[in-house]
Amino acid sequence: MAPSTTPLQRFTRVSGYHLTERATAHQIKLIEIPAAVEGNVTEGTLKTRLGSAAILLLVTLYLSLSGCHQGTNQDVEAKISFTQVPQWNPGDQNQQDIIEGTVSGAREGQRLVIYSRSGGLWWLQPLLTAPFTAILPDQVWRNETHLGTEYAVLLVDSSFHPAAILSQLPERGQGIAAVAATRGQEKSSSYFVDFSGFTWRVRWKPSDRGGTSNPYNPSNVYTDQAGALHLQIVQRDQHWTCSEVNLTRSLGYGTYSFTVEDISGLEPSVVFGMFTWDHSTDRENHREFDINISRWGDPNSKNAEFVVQPPFVPVNISRFVAPPGKLQHTVEWRPGKITMMTSRVSGAAGNSVVSRRVFTSEVPTPGSESVRMTLYVYWNPNGKSSSLQHGAEVVVDRFEFLP
Repeated sequence: MAPSTTPLQRFTRVSGYHLTERATAHQIKLIEIPAAVEGNVTEGTLKTRLGSAAILLLVTLYLSLSGCHQGTNQDVEAKISFTQVPQWNPGDQNQQDIIEGTVSGAREGQRLVIYSRSGGLWWLQPLLTAPFTAILPDQVWRNETHLGTEYAVLLVDSSFHPAAILSQLPERGQGIAAVAATRGQEKSSSYFVDFSGFTWRVRWKPSDRGGTSNPYNPSNVYTDQAGALHLQIVQRDQHWTCSEVNLTRSLGYGTYSFTVEDISGLEPSVVFGMFTWDHSTDRENHREFDINISRWGDPNSKNAEFVVQPPFVPVNISRFVAPPGKLQHTVEWRPGKITMMTSRVSGAAGNSVVSRRVFTSEVPTPGSESVRMTLYVYWNPNGKSSSLQHGAEVVVDRFEFLP
């Protein structure tokens, strides 16, 4: 029996080219000569069929791949960059803002830890119970942070345990791959509105909710003299601009209640949503659950729904008809259970239930999620969407939260 040979030995014997033993098995397969045909192929026939240039190309490809294999992410110095930084503030523990950026050179399993400096100390953000910030697939990271004078981000291994308070920032090593810090901005790039005793951040960046990139304008959000919140869709520069607000802190488990004026006049392509969203991670479907008021472009469809994510699972969605008049929409979020309910607001006699649904699957756990209200235009890719004609407005009288 003939002694066995490796793919590299067969390539060398047949082609006349000698390569070093640096390839992995995967890389050698790129230049492997099948043993079954080795005896029928000589250096001359190989060069005749493939040409000298082809042989050289195979050799070059092999060498380049072998060289690339020697470099790993461990050889690339990780780097953290900032794209949005909150304002400089000596330490308002009641207000948070978005901090975000990008990271390069991170290894699998690594994540980020954020600190805010106040009173000469570095404080772990955003919560002691949610100390890590994930690196999203596009290498972007973002999270909430309490305001401070400086902000720092650490890229750490999965086994790293961050301290709640630091007197000074650590250096690289001991599970820390990179450290970056920056001073707070003189002026915040965010817009805020006070409503129902809470501070809400007003969206100004585009969003792809609705099947297309909808622009958002902070001028579409305001509170009136009675304290009610107004969200509008307004045409500006030949484009419909939308509106959205989100709480500047996470509330976690509890009961969320929204009292909303009549929405029966909304056009079919308008969406009013009351939902949670965690932009620090894509796990647990961004910890999203929703009460949506919309016909999703179909004038004959029901105009409301309760949803836990993902919505394509039949048990995760319940559609119903929301009647004219003032309505109260309630979400009770408990471990392993979400109860959603819409009721008519009928004064001292009490509210009458319009629809109620209990969800026990796909129920997220608390993290860095925040409650949001959004009003935007829906574009149906199947062509069933009615184009928006007159803009829209939703008035929210009150928001309440009970732990």
